[in-house]
Amino acid sequence: MRLDKLIETELLTSRKEMKQYFARRLVKVDGQVEMNASRNVDSQLHTIQVGTDFLTTNHVYLLLNKPIGAVTAVKDERHTTVTQLIASADQRENLYPVGRLDRDTEGLLLVTDNGQLGYELLLPDKKVEKTYEVWINGLLDTSDVVAFEKGIQFIGGEICKPAELVIVESFAKLSHCYLTIQEGKFHQVKKMFLARGSKVLRLRRTKMGPLTLDEKLPPGGYRPLTGIELKELAHYFK
Repeated sequence: MRLDKLIETELLTSRKEMKQYFARRLVKVDGQVEMNASRNVDSQLHTIQVGTDFLTTNHVYLLLNKPIGAVTAVKDERHTTVTQLIASADQRENLYPVGRLDRDTEGLLLVTDNGQLGYELLLPDKKVEKTYEVWINGLLDTSDVVAFEKGIQFIGGEICKPAELVIVESFAKLSHCYLTIQEGKFHQVKKMFLARGSKVLRLRRTKMGPLTLDEKLPPGGYRPLTGIELKELAHYFK
């Protein structure tokens, strides 16, 4: 949560009073005077102090195993959304999915009500890596590994950043691999393999930044992030 909004909410201050706390250097995060009013903080990660008052936040961070068929949205008139998979007891105002997975793509999705964290994770300059488990309808070999390392060029000329392709097994009609990218272009993984002459048959995200899909979660299942997982995201609290 933005530090200025937290102060206004928790201490019931006006905007002017909130600014005076900063001007008087009464705002501290982890024992250090904080002058950045827009800093994203969470009391699960930070000690937040204004004068003699200690403030707490109530954000939720859910690791979801997105099933095929659900849409990565908050509202949709035709399909079940990923936020509708969250039980009423865990619902929060402003709960939303970070990033987007196609309706026929499954796997790891972070769902949170901390909008600023989601924004930071999706910034291109953060280069947050995303790994996908992919099955395609063609053969893969070392030439594909090299092509992905150089940067796949889409039909139309757009060039992707270098990506890492790890082949698990490869046959003429079915290959299994892992692909790690640092971008989030529209239908990127599908279009990358299409540029190499193959069609994606199944696509599952297994990693996003420091987060890894919990294989114990069934499709549609979710759980709160562990303390360790949340600490691994602390770098993105700006």
